[in-house]
Amino acid sequence: MTNVYCPECGHQSKEEGKYCSKCGALLPDTGGEGQATIRYSLDTEEKDIEEAGIKDVAREGVSLVVRSGGGLAGESFKLVGRTITIGRSPGSDIFLDDITVSRNHAVIERKDDVNYIKDQGSLNGTYVNRTRVETQKLFDGDLLQIGKYKLTYIEK
Repeated sequence: MTNVYCPECGHQSKEEGKYCSKCGALLPDTGGEGQATIRYSLDTEEKDIEEAGIKDVAREGVSLVVRSGGGLAGESFKLVGRTITIGRSPGSDIFLDDITVSRNHAVIERKDDVNYIKDQGSLNGTYVNRTRVETQKLFDGDLLQIGKYKLTYIEK
């Protein structure tokens, strides 16, 4: 058994623990196979990206438009169906190929003609309008952040 250091406070914790015994922060997964997700901090000082043109690239209906991250800026994903998966897993409906994105990061669920985003226990969290959320109703123009990707939710 090896020890792992907390990324938040530096406390040495036992590997089998999921959370730091001192501060409660989520510990990095050292036992999983493949590439682990790395911690990514939300940049609160970053200037907002211009909204000009976002609605022009959005697809007809409800869609997510990538504003920045991973070279996908301007890419538009139409949200069709009751459940849309978002993550680093190649099987995700919206595949965001970056280590700051968890394999199964978030899900967008449609209930009674309203879309909700739900975080799936991701390391870096899911943000709506710069606030970390577990589940959140989405409104036209909302800014989502998943790892280093910033997306705008558009209803046309």
